[in-house]
This record gives sequence, structure tokens and C-alpha cells, in this order.
Amino acid sequence: MTPAEDDGPTGIHCRLDELLAERGMTLARLSELVGVSVVNLSVLKNDRARAIRYSTLSAVCRALDCEVGDLLVRADPR
Repeated sequence: MTPAEDDGPTGIHCRLDELLAERGMTLARLSELVGVSVVNLSVLKNDRARAIRYSTLSAVCRALDCEVGDLLVRADPR
């Protein structure tokens, strides 16, 4: 099975929910700022994303004033 076909855990956790809470920002507001739908941001927030464009990653980090490593962290299965 290739990685693209694997539907299991990625080992990457998106901290979007925590970063939004720390900044008092809603997902809807982030969507407005970065030009990405709330649905797509929700997929990312809930660790269901299989891929993310660098342009989206950059826009989210810019809007949240954070680094990529603040947003995406390793979450190896135990």
C-alpha cells in the first residue's frame, strides 16, 4: 500500500484548534483571512487532512502569526 492510499493515522497532529483558541479567533474568521473554506479548514483542524498546499500552510501561519512547527506537530501512535 502506498502512503497516498493509506487511510490510517498520519502521525501528524494539527494544533489549529488550540492556536485559534489562544488567539480568540474563530474558524470562520480564519477562513475569511486566508481564503480557504471553513469546511477545508475543519478537515485540517480535525486531523482528517491528507495533504495541505504550501500556500495554504503559509497563509494560515501568517494569519495566526505562528511557525509551521507551532501548527503541525508529530503525534506518533503509541
